[in-house]
Amino acid sequence: MAHRVTIAGLCLVVAASGLSAQTGHPKFEVASVKPHKDGPPRAPLFKGDRFSYTGPVLLLISLAYQVPFNPQSVRLSGGPEWIRSRRQDQYDIDAKGSFPAGLSSSARDERGRQMLQALLADRFKLVIRREAKEMPVYVLVVGKGGPKLEKSALSDKDCLQLETDGQLPCHQFNGGRGRGLHTPAANMDDLAGVVENWTDRPLLNKTGITGLYRIETQPWLPMEVSANPPAPGAKGEAGNDVADLPTVFQIFEKLGLKMKADKGEVDTYVIESIQRPTGN
Repeated sequence: MAHRVTIAGLCLVVAASGLSAQTGHPKFEVASVKPHKDGPPRAPLFKGDRFSYTGPVLLLISLAYQVPFNPQSVRLSGGPEWIRSRRQDQYDIDAKGSFPAGLSSSARDERGRQMLQALLADRFKLVIRREAKEMPVYVLVVGKGGPKLEKSALSDKDCLQLETDGQLPCHQFNGGRGRGLHTPAANMDDLAGVVENWTDRPLLNKTGITGLYRIETQPWLPMEVSANPPAPGAKGEAGNDVADLPTVFQIFEKLGLKMKADKGEVDTYVIESIQRPTGN
């Protein structure tokens, strides 16, 4: 469950009322949570039975509850400003958990996410409430000419070996809007979930497409570019001329998919309370 970028493809189990964690959730066997003092941030990473992370609490909550890490996302609200700080109130987290043998990659992701939920409840006293809301969304559907997706050479049984070998695991992406998305094996829920980090409304997968696919995209323009056109000659994160970049709609068209405006029911989460972490 490495964050290069991820936050997609994980099943979610939380109580509808303000409960801090569900009884019976798996927990880390040991966990160290300390205020960050020196050194660069560390992307959230599960490697084998160990988890490491350095950064703001908001990203950790996003991973645990499968919501975009964009602070403006309508899917996650509430909580004090310190959880969103990228300069102060960052934390070093190192933990160890157990994963039963034979779990599929998606089942391992779910178990890891539940351990993060339990850690947030235990060490940060997080209480979070789920609310299903009808709102404007984008839906991802198959385009007129049909999908233009490259089937992954990997199957689910190959995915755990990728993690063991230190490679990018299935259901996860390198890159982002500024560098394009790159993955050897992801499904359509994964794709919609990761792109939602850069859309101005929730993005729901309605393609009906199953299986794992190798996905490579170009960088694309931010959605707000029409209101704030780039300066002439402006360069993107990957060195591209910004004026030549496609929109996110065009990125999907190249995959034989279509992103269209609609209305739909979306799970949102409200942080009712959270505290700075207790010591080790």
